[in-house]
Amino acid sequence: MSSAKVVSSAVRHVKPILSVDRNEARRRVLNLYKAWYRQIPYILLDYDIPKNAKQCREKLREEFDKHKHVNDIRVIDMLVVKGHIDLKEAVEVWKHRSHLMTYWQDTVEPKPKDFLSKFIAGSN
Repeated sequence: MSSAKVVSSAVRHVKPILSVDRNEARRRVLNLYKAWYRQIPYILLDYDIPKNAKQCREKLREEFDKHKHVNDIRVIDMLVVKGHIDLKEAVEVWKHRSHLMTYWQDTVEPKPKDFLSKFIAGSN
C-alpha cells in the first residue's frame, strides 16, 4: 500500500519538459508540422533530391502519423525537440542529401518467400 503512494506521488511531481498540458503539446506539434511544411520547397531547392513537393509532404504526414498514438506529454515534447533539431539541420544545410533520402528508405527488409531466397538468407 505504501509503495502505491510513493509511485503516485512520483508521477505527480514529474517536471514537464516544454508543455504543461495536452493542448500546449498539441500546439507545439502543429507548429512543428507547419514549419516543416513551409520549408519543403526551400529544402528541395537546396538539396536537389529526386522527389517533388507532393511526395515530400506525403512523407512529412507519414512521419507525423507514426507517432500519433503517443500520449505522454514528455515523450511528445522530446519528439518535438528532435523534430526542431532535424529541421534546423535541414534548413542550415548541415545535413547531406543522403540523410534526407533515408526517410524514403525501407527500414524493414521483406522476408524471403521463395526457396532459393530463404536458402541464401539462412532461414528454414
